[in-house]
Amino acid sequence: MQGEYHTGRWLVVIVLIAALAIWIDLPGTTSFLGREVRIRQGLDLQGGVQVLLEADVPLEDAVALDDMRVARTIIANRVDGLGVTEPVVQLQGERRIIVELPGIQDPDEAVNTIQATALLEFVAGEALLDEGDIVYTTLGAGATVAYEGVDPDTIFGSYETVMTGDMLRDAFVDRGPLGEFVVAFRIKSEAADFFEQYTAANRGEFLTIVLDKRVISNAVIRDTIRDAGIISGGGDVGFEYLDAQRLATQLRYGSLPIPFRVEGITSIGPTLGQESVQASVRAGTIGVAIVLAFMIIYYRVPGLLAAMALFIYAAINLALYKLVPVTLTMPAITGFLLSTGMAVDANILVFERLKEELRDGRGLRAALENAFSRAWTSIRDSNLSTLISCAILHYFGSNFGASMVKGFALTLALGVAINMFTAILVTRTFMRVVVHGYGEWLKSHRWSLGI
Repeated sequence: MQGEYHTGRWLVVIVLIAALAIWIDLPGTTSFLGREVRIRQGLDLQGGVQVLLEADVPLEDAVALDDMRVARTIIANRVDGLGVTEPVVQLQGERRIIVELPGIQDPDEAVNTIQATALLEFVAGEALLDEGDIVYTTLGAGATVAYEGVDPDTIFGSYETVMTGDMLRDAFVDRGPLGEFVVAFRIKSEAADFFEQYTAANRGEFLTIVLDKRVISNAVIRDTIRDAGIISGGGDVGFEYLDAQRLATQLRYGSLPIPFRVEGITSIGPTLGQESVQASVRAGTIGVAIVLAFMIIYYRVPGLLAAMALFIYAAINLALYKLVPVTLTMPAITGFLLSTGMAVDANILVFERLKEELRDGRGLRAALENAFSRAWTSIRDSNLSTLISCAILHYFGSNFGASMVKGFALTLALGVAINMFTAILVTRTFMRVVVHGYGEWLKSHRWSLGI
């Protein structure tokens, strides 16, 4: 009775999980627990632009890995401004960065955005900050700040650029004397004398911080600053932590540490992506249908139950793809199809063991429990070895610019993890329910068990 109680409880859990997964999979479901859920297509499926950047420094000069990582972060932040869905910005080797922009069809727009060096400037004077609507434009030695669509000469005069971001050594979030969040910054030694003289002569004056022609903060010079200082948020509360962190990041990564040149641009049209999707869906559907037909014909009732578990497996996979989210590419789809085949393999191990137990004369319930428990070690070991391989592939894809390998590893790992749930727990629960209700019929009709 205790085993039947656990079986009923697990059946309820499985039904709830399956219902939730199917609901998430429905095309009309666009949000879950306050977050957006949808299928994200990669560069090879929806088309776009791939840009290969290389450090524009002499070959005999070494490029610091830290500088490449900082450049990657800056470029990723700039790409976000394009509104691209799931862009990929990865290091390739010691001197290259790969940028993949799904959905972008204008290569010039992409190159101009990611190749330009971000311009961080400290400008003398106050500029009103109104939700990012202010545009800052360099004019010769000075600068002008103005609202979009308004003639700057009707509002301001010229502003002097005091220094640029390359004079900063570091910036980070810290605590002020009252425990409030502040942004601490350090000045490079070669600029310390100049900044000390300027701040000493301009106490109480505004020093506006501008990034890429956008005002990001208005600061007031309170004291003489030589090589280190802080920016407070004003008032008794000061900065919120996220605001302070954002400003520190903008200060720290305001300028690319090294120049880059475009080594290659590859444009992928959306038509190719649509054809790839249609071909992969068609091939996957045919393959899964053949596998399910084989399972049902060869293993009969257990095969039918395995087919039901496989549908739940697919529903959970798709739901996780929308929730995580997983960017679908052709290799990622391949990883899913491969994991589907592995899910079927796990069921085959169990069912073959079940047939052996029955041939040895054991009762149906005992044979069922022995089949799952004894097949588990083989399933566990094979899946763990696959997960280790996926981890290695994911590391390779993350560190060597092979984003396609990364997508394959991710979907394969998710599929293997879900397979360990569906092949063992879901199929086992279904089999227990059928054996409990129709055990006598199955005993008298052994052909229904594939024997």
